[in-house]
Amino acid sequence: MAESTHKVTVYVFACWILAAFGGLMFGYDIGISGGVTGMDDFLIKFFPKVHERKMHVQENNYCKYDDQMLQLFTSSLYIAALVASFFASKACSKLGRKPTICMASAFFIAGAILSAAAEAKWMLILGRILFGIGVGFGNEAVPLFLTEIAPIQHRGAVNILFQLFVTIGIFIASLVNYGTSKLRPYGWRVSLGLAAVPGSILFIGSLIITETPPSLIERGKQEQGKAALKKIRGVQEVDAEYNQIVDGCEQGKLVKQPFKKLFNKAGVPPLVISNCIQVFQQFTGINAIMFYAPVLFQTLGFKSDASLLSAVITGLVNVGSTFVSIYFVDKVGRRKLLLQACIQMFISQVAIGAILVTHLQATGTLHKGLAAVVVVLVCTFVMSFAWSWGPMGWLIPSEIYPIETRTSGFALAVSTNMIFTFIIAQAFLSMLCHMQAYIFFFFSAWIVVMGLFVVFLLPETKGVPIEQVEERLWKQHPVWKKYISSDGKSNEMA
Repeated sequence: MAESTHKVTVYVFACWILAAFGGLMFGYDIGISGGVTGMDDFLIKFFPKVHERKMHVQENNYCKYDDQMLQLFTSSLYIAALVASFFASKACSKLGRKPTICMASAFFIAGAILSAAAEAKWMLILGRILFGIGVGFGNEAVPLFLTEIAPIQHRGAVNILFQLFVTIGIFIASLVNYGTSKLRPYGWRVSLGLAAVPGSILFIGSLIITETPPSLIERGKQEQGKAALKKIRGVQEVDAEYNQIVDGCEQGKLVKQPFKKLFNKAGVPPLVISNCIQVFQQFTGINAIMFYAPVLFQTLGFKSDASLLSAVITGLVNVGSTFVSIYFVDKVGRRKLLLQACIQMFISQVAIGAILVTHLQATGTLHKGLAAVVVVLVCTFVMSFAWSWGPMGWLIPSEIYPIETRTSGFALAVSTNMIFTFIIAQAFLSMLCHMQAYIFFFFSAWIVVMGLFVVFLLPETKGVPIEQVEERLWKQHPVWKKYISSDGKSNEMA
């Protein structure tokens, strides 16, 4: 592929940033729920039994928050997002990326309003479901949008803006929770209601951003697609890239049932890789830590304010480390970042588990010095995740599917991510209760599996044009080449 010349214009940069607010929206929700579930006023109103257990100083450290309905408050969002991602795939294909992003913001704003006004559990859960629909639509459309408007030389960095904004959202949420925890008795309402802010920015942004050229051309709007390509590249000479997009779309039109084609033999490599990455991303244990950071730090013996402050610290580390990924992803590639992180995450998790097993009793607290060490280890874990499995979980699936199955394949990846996020969110507090500190060894074992997966099954996608993934990745890979026929063509169109 001849790389087209391009300029990073103010407009295209604005498109990247405005669309990336879909990530901030998602991150805010991840960060806000853990802090809210640790607030006494919230627990008294909706989960009084959990609050009563929390107040008993002799209650088991690992079990004080073990409540299925409390976990459902956090996890219900992800079941809603799972279902919504399939509707979002249809919306992306039929309506385009831009309207799908607009719908995502509208659902999220509605969820924020209902959650902040909740007077009963059903209102709270319905608000979470609306949040979930917004997340499902946003997580489907935004990474695709960023990948499709980015020039190939910067595709990795631009796509990682989504994950950067996720981390910024988590950090902002931890700051908000730290502040609103002092606004009694309605601090939790402020925390949940402020989710409308990133949702509103994304809504306004969705009216400003352009539709992506592949989406326009795919829907038969060739002239508009070419005009959009000239606009985002900042140059008039875009024929080479335009023709490649048209060729890809022509191939895509031959596919009448993209979900069926995903499961053809030639669809196996991207299908396996994109979905395994989603499973592994959750089984690093990152969302267990980010959802429940304040709760986790309270379990370690931190007071409520100190635990929220510790969550702020980990959130700041998360944001800063994502910049490392933006800088290095298109220089050193995806595989090296993933493998380095596996080593660092493994050491961090094992060390945390060892300290807790040997020093945290069921009804005691950690010595202040050891508690500080655990916070540092949590930060080193979060750091390595933020420049590897976090952003790569969205980047790699968005760049390994051909155009004819891209929205369907990415929808499946998003839904896999959501269902395993749901499993972790719904199970973590119960797992913490039953496995206690050994839960960190559980996640460590998964990290070993992830490292082996990268070594043997994951090809490097750095610098590979999306239209040439089959030729340059699958045909050259010792494991995946057997899934492509000898003439280099995928199995017959579905």
